[in-house]
Amino acid sequence: MKNYLVTGGCGFIGTNFVRRVMMTQPGWRIINLDALTYAGNYGNICDIDGNGRHEFVKGSILDEALLKRIFQENELSGVIHFAAESHVDRSIWGPAAFVETNINGTFRLLQMSLEFWKSNAVAPDFRFLNVSTDEVYGSLGPTGYFTEATRYDPSSPYSASKAASDHFVRAYHRTFGLPTLITNCSNNYGPYQFPEKLIPLMILNIINEQPLPVYGDGRNVRDWLFVEDHCDALIAVIEKGAVGETYNVGGNEEKTNIAIVNLLCDTLDSRLGRGSGNSCRLIKFVADRPGHDLRYAIDAMKILQELGWSPKFSFAEGISRTIDWYLENTDWVSSVVSGEYQRWMNINYSVRK
Repeated sequence: MKNYLVTGGCGFIGTNFVRRVMMTQPGWRIINLDALTYAGNYGNICDIDGNGRHEFVKGSILDEALLKRIFQENELSGVIHFAAESHVDRSIWGPAAFVETNINGTFRLLQMSLEFWKSNAVAPDFRFLNVSTDEVYGSLGPTGYFTEATRYDPSSPYSASKAASDHFVRAYHRTFGLPTLITNCSNNYGPYQFPEKLIPLMILNIINEQPLPVYGDGRNVRDWLFVEDHCDALIAVIEKGAVGETYNVGGNEEKTNIAIVNLLCDTLDSRLGRGSGNSCRLIKFVADRPGHDLRYAIDAMKILQELGWSPKFSFAEGISRTIDWYLENTDWVSSVVSGEYQRWMNINYSVRK
């Protein structure tokens, strides 16, 4: 049995990853460490916790004593590091938390992993996988793609903190020999995504006939990746990736923000039996995000050629599954759309009128 420490496994991508592993990797056991901040939800994984292959531990990656206990009590095959503050807008309002979690937290995990790897004979195949973002590369013009060789040029405190964490991971490999891997993925969407992000925010606001705030002119472009495809890519990287390498993971599905909002309006109007164009009237263009990157697009040829991974889901298929999930899981939505969420929405969008 392979034992992996998964950090942030109750957040959006972490939850989907853990659940995907439980379905497809019978030889894996997960120790799921999550601080359960606003975007982490034990309810996401409570049905699989304690099944012999999944153990939940509540705590922070900044807690050295807790990390030491986990590393001492488990013969770990590796660390799969999702834990991060991840919302760009929140990083603009409060960057300190991003420095603490994304930089200092990654450092503490690396240091603990290095000590474990150097002293533990049972871990010759130990791997440290840092799950990162394409935002570290900055903004593209109307053409071109991010590759693994693209120079880092982060625009926001969030992307700067993730860039720093990537640099620390590479440094621990080059300086100390720690077997590390890095993935930089495009925008994910799918079940369990906290509704501060574009797609779930729009889905829920359309359902509730609330305003649909769109930054600037809505023409910023993102490459979209269904979260299940991302999870399969991460499994391929931890199982077959070359130590010290970086792999870009993209969906090859470039869309403008306004095109996505219009698609969601049309689709949900049809699903909910509303008149065509009913929800589009709710679109409200608001003041743009400071430093808003124009376009992201991933060249995922390396992971295809070296590891045989490519996305299975088209955007049309993935978005249909995502809409279905939010329509069918209203209890989950009610549990996360709390007072704290409403407070954040008021802070972020009140200045953008």
